Amino acid sequence: MRIGYILRESLTNLRRNVLMTVASLLTVTLSLALAGAALLFRSSVDNATVQFRGGFEITVFMQPEATKAQVDAIGRELKAMPELARYRFVSKEEAFADIQRLYRNSPEILDSYPDAKYAPEQWRVKPRDAADIEAIGKRFKKRAGVYEVSFARSIKTILTVTGWIQNVILIVAGALLVSAIVLILNTIRMAIFSRRREVAVMKLVGATNGFIRLPFMVEGMLQGAIGALVSFGILAAGTSAAQSAIRNSNVGLLKQFSVTGSEVVTTGIILVVIGTAVGAIGSALAVSRFLDV
Repeated sequence: MRIGYILRESLTNLRRNVLMTVASLLTVTLSLALAGAALLFRSSVDNATVQFRGGFEITVFMQPEATKAQVDAIGRELKAMPELARYRFVSKEEAFADIQRLYRNSPEILDSYPDAKYAPEQWRVKPRDAADIEAIGKRFKKRAGVYEVSFARSIKTILTVTGWIQNVILIVAGALLVSAIVLILNTIRMAIFSRRREVAVMKLVGATNGFIRLPFMVEGMLQGAIGALVSFGILAAGTSAAQSAIRNSNVGLLKQFSVTGSEVVTTGIILVVIGTAVGAIGSALAVSRFLDV
């Protein structure tokens, strides 16, 4: 009977204050949707950063006249380096095949490699941490038999920029979540303030604080949960549209910024938990000031 009373009173309060309920739901939905969008955007930046880190490698080009001993010396040094994820040797024949494939539309370059013997032997190296790519590349520049070491010198800049973006987005998401909590608390407090006389009467006739507080807590939980679910639906639809646009984009860099379905679901669960918890706690705190009669 008590559970039935609590649910009945909560639903009655929601219907009785339709405008306030709608305002509260809109506040929760907008605030949590913005916070969720910031979290998903941070996830996409994280995923892009992982792909950036995994997309860089070092190529050590050997001189055409490099001896087998010099080539093997580079291989032994690479083998002894724990900071490498992997490495492999590319023979003249394999390098020549790569040149034919990569520059098939550039005859002026192909003319420089009429035969496999003109293609340089090389070591292709993948570091475990992309931040080490420059230090590893410089290490082999002056080795005997090495013609050139090729690596992306902009990797540090890219990692620094993506790191700053991640931190800024995290701060923005935190600020939006805090603002959502404040807005929800204020909205619930205003709704309870409009019924302060009802609370006073219940208190005077002997109702306990818990008995008075529970319907308001359930009401707040319902508002928070419904608003969070609506914001989750908006985020899911928006993310699906954004992912479709990214997949169809001609800009290759944009395709790195993607989020998985599990990340969207996890974000939705976080929003529902936050919305429900804030609604319940906010209602309990807001009604407490009216319990001292």
